[in-house]
Amino acid sequence: MSRIRRGVTKRRRHKKVIAQTRGHRGVRHRLVKRARESLIHGLYYAYVHRRDRKGQFRRLWIARINAAVRVHGLSYNRFIDGLHKAGVDIDRKVLADLAVSDGNTFARLVETAKAALATQ
Repeated sequence: MSRIRRGVTKRRRHKKVIAQTRGHRGVRHRLVKRARESLIHGLYYAYVHRRDRKGQFRRLWIARINAAVRVHGLSYNRFIDGLHKAGVDIDRKVLADLAVSDGNTFARLVETAKAALATQ
């Protein structure tokens, strides 16, 4: 069995790691070992923060809905409770968009929630 020489393969793999860490500072994009560590950590952070972003957007939507509902004299949790009791199934993303862009429609939703809370 002949000996395998890995010069080209190794060089290609190293170049790929160095290319992926372009933009990292110091030895984290120059030295292959340090670049590999930086790449692994960077990919892990990207993975975690992609999931975190979903919760951050939900918090933003809730804050926007809360601010818009308080103008109409209701709190966020009472508003959501009223919508559930009224049978209105609109998610928070759409509610936040309505609160920002279409005040009249949002005001009607608030009135619907208030009416549902008053009847029960």
